[in-house]
Amino acid sequence: MQLPPGPKTPSWLIGLQFETNPFGYMDAISKRYGDIVTLMYGSTPIVYVSNPSGIKEIFTNTKEIIAKGDLNRDFVLGTGEKGVLQLDGLIHRNRRKILMQTFHGARMQACGKRICELTENIIGQQTVAKPFIAYSKIEDITLKVGIEVVMGLDKGERHEKIKHLFTSVLRLNVQSLIDKILLTIFGERDLGRWSPHGYFLHLRQELFQLLSTEVEERRNQLDFSRTDMLTDLIFAEDETGQPLSNDEVRDLLLSPIFAAGDASGTAIAWALYWIHRLPAVRSRLLSELDSFGENPDPMSIFTLPYLSAVCNEALRIYPTQLFAFPRLVEFPIKLMGYDLSPGTILIANIYSTHQREDLYSQPKEFQPERFLEKQYSPYEFLPFGGGSRVCIGGTFALFEMKLILATILSRYELELVSQRPERPKFGGLICYPASGVKMVVRGVRQNKVQSQPSVLGLV
Repeated sequence: MQLPPGPKTPSWLIGLQFETNPFGYMDAISKRYGDIVTLMYGSTPIVYVSNPSGIKEIFTNTKEIIAKGDLNRDFVLGTGEKGVLQLDGLIHRNRRKILMQTFHGARMQACGKRICELTENIIGQQTVAKPFIAYSKIEDITLKVGIEVVMGLDKGERHEKIKHLFTSVLRLNVQSLIDKILLTIFGERDLGRWSPHGYFLHLRQELFQLLSTEVEERRNQLDFSRTDMLTDLIFAEDETGQPLSNDEVRDLLLSPIFAAGDASGTAIAWALYWIHRLPAVRSRLLSELDSFGENPDPMSIFTLPYLSAVCNEALRIYPTQLFAFPRLVEFPIKLMGYDLSPGTILIANIYSTHQREDLYSQPKEFQPERFLEKQYSPYEFLPFGGGSRVCIGGTFALFEMKLILATILSRYELELVSQRPERPKFGGLICYPASGVKMVVRGVRQNKVQSQPSVLGLV
């Protein structure tokens, strides 16, 4: 076996360096070793690839390279034993097909108006001139959307409890330094609610119990008129023609809701940061949005070219998913001139691919125009991964992102509290804005609404 070059640093030190400055570390590694790099995890070589041709082979060579669910075991506590990330083969294909039906065009259009309403309701309650954390507000919107679209719960005590538990679990991903020190001391031992892992297990048990109760009640009260993902799953058949079990349905709900609340919320917060940091971007975007009048159709918003370019550039420069899900070399292969043996793990490095100067000139600069000038292949721009493990809700995430941004920008005048650069903070799979993007509402846009109250109560 001839492995690509890479640092000889112990894995624990690599982890510390990455946690401290994830983008800086990956930039340094790429600069020193190129676009295919080996990092050793014990005796297992993990090869990170940021070359489009290499990524294409990883995603398309399904004979020698496999996307095993076992490689995603680290996520099982959050997604359940029967979540789509843990499945393989025919079962995986069956469940993906069922889940993807939820995100078809007609259903997206139906929920588009609701996304705009939720956005206006939540941002409209923000007091003028009072600073707020944009990420928290956006997360509130995206989690509500996720729970409504996935579970069909738009109100009530259970809706609020489920949202609170999802929010609490997501908060654990963005740990403070003291949290990480405690986790290092206690490890993954359940020492009760006062230990990091014990508290996570407590939240998980509560969340799983609420979801299981909802699944059981909905199965006992079948309603053919409902159009949410939970209903799809209850009526769905597995690869043998049998109904899915309640536990399977529960676990399949988890990843889409987490993705809606976490990944989408983070991407929108980053977009708000860049739009309000760069006046020229904001001005051009507002001109495009204003050309559609007061209440544009959600599907029309989705097709706006400059809005699409802004969203793509936000996902390029700070991708919410830094790496695609891992693959395993099952038979000897040659990849980019290197002979790789079975047992080698391959990971498409999304961030470093998006930073290639031969693809994106001045990659550190936020330049939406690049997406108007060139159409990138799915191996050059891959914010949602690719191949058989590409994010199921990627199209819906973009739809949600565009509608939320369009509603906020069209209705309200916002500013960043500080012009200091926002730093990324790594947690789980995602890089969050470290300060959450601190903003302030200056008022309602005067060309949209004439009055300007002290509190934007539009509900």
